[in-house]
Amino acid sequence: GQLPTWLQGILLRNGPGMHTIGDTKYNHWFDGLALLHSFTFKNGEVYYRSKYLRSDTYNCNVEAKRIVVSEFGTMAYPDPCKNIFAKAFSYLSHTIPEFTDNCLINIMKTGDDFYAVSETNFIRKINPQTLETLEKVDYSKYIAVNLATSHPHYDSAGNILNMGTSIADKGKTKYILFKIPPSVPEKEKKKSCFKHLEVVCSIPSRSLLHPSYYHSFGITENYIIFIEQPFRLDIVKMATAYIRGVSWASCLSYQKEDKTWFHFVDKKTKKEVPTKFYTDAMVLFHHINAYEEDGHIIFDIIAYKDNSLYDMFYLKNLNNDFEENSKLTSMPTCKRFVVPLQYDKDAEVGSNLVTLPSTATAVKEKDGSIYCQPEILCEGIELPRINYDYNGKKYKCIFATAVQWSPIPTQIVKFNIQTKEMLHWGEDHCWPSEPVFVPSPDAREEDDGIVLTCVVISDPKKAPFLLVLDAKTFKELGRATVDVEMHLDLHGMFIPEKDLKAETE
Repeated sequence: GQLPTWLQGILLRNGPGMHTIGDTKYNHWFDGLALLHSFTFKNGEVYYRSKYLRSDTYNCNVEAKRIVVSEFGTMAYPDPCKNIFAKAFSYLSHTIPEFTDNCLINIMKTGDDFYAVSETNFIRKINPQTLETLEKVDYSKYIAVNLATSHPHYDSAGNILNMGTSIADKGKTKYILFKIPPSVPEKEKKKSCFKHLEVVCSIPSRSLLHPSYYHSFGITENYIIFIEQPFRLDIVKMATAYIRGVSWASCLSYQKEDKTWFHFVDKKTKKEVPTKFYTDAMVLFHHINAYEEDGHIIFDIIAYKDNSLYDMFYLKNLNNDFEENSKLTSMPTCKRFVVPLQYDKDAEVGSNLVTLPSTATAVKEKDGSIYCQPEILCEGIELPRINYDYNGKKYKCIFATAVQWSPIPTQIVKFNIQTKEMLHWGEDHCWPSEPVFVPSPDAREEDDGIVLTCVVISDPKKAPFLLVLDAKTFKELGRATVDVEMHLDLHGMFIPEKDLKAETE
């Protein structure tokens, strides 16, 4: 096929790539060593490259010829990278463990720089052109967080907004929202932008020893949306996991009889909206988008009834008949919540406060809290992406992978929220990755542009490829076949040519 002439830049992707080191194997697919890969578009041609992230974790493991650094689903013993004294202390210091810098989930842009990120306090700078691994940044040197999300948001000024959990502070467990500026003042050129990192606000955890797990958060023009779900980390269990010989993943539990709490933080005042909004128990990983309309916050998420998704990816479950046998016990559901921030304070108990046309409800309870029920937009989609120019604004298109009851995507889809129309692309034995939307330079409409996805093929006789679709019609424009074994990745981004530093710099 043909690539649009304007498509110049790099599609950069990240995901777990190596699961066996020497005689040792990771327990979970999400533990594998990070493998970056990229497709570079230049004058109608595509170049492929891949490289393992040379993290400290990678180097320690490869040197020892076995897994010596613990990952979320795999606990490793003892660490020969540390001397004998450190070992004596390691049992004590594992309360807040020294986390891995195997940054395998996503790519983040700060100013002119790019980082591989996961959910620990470490991120690794990379060169997007050569995929070389550069310096390691430890968030906890600048801000008291032990965990941070791999789905930050970017505002129009280029600031990064992200969230992390602070569990070190004498039992005062809290969620911290922080901002990283895109650049530093001229006179401080040698300093990193992380030195200017700023805490926007903190939200105390409802339970000091059981903070909520979260993978992303939402943002509108004036608010930050944080969902505190009853899928929680048990800090006491985590502190003793090393001694008990179990993984940190076993310290996560889901309380299905509990509530899910919504927190809204006003960006200007940095204060949380005092009204208590909640819904039923659910597990969510991905926020899609959010916006404000007539005194309401509308946000779209993909939610599950349980946490079976994580369990699916234990490597013992990923065998040859995986496609046939692995069944999620809960289908991912795309839910829209409509939350009235401004409502009649004298409204009767039991009345629905949503005044917008929607089947979503927000009912006033006796104690003044507001119980929210969503509108179901569609089912069976995951890894959602939007045209990021519409982030925090009213929008209509979601690009996503289609997953029915199996967690492996078999198609990619474009879903129109307003018309409920769904367009599909899929072929036999094809497993597409998260679709990335790239707007065309003269875009007038939300879906003017293309969608890129990497397609892995389960048939060993066929080669994987990069697929380019017209975002409007979902018709194939072209594909670039790659003669290597391509790995299933997680997330990534398209970097336009103008955002890449010249090679010589």
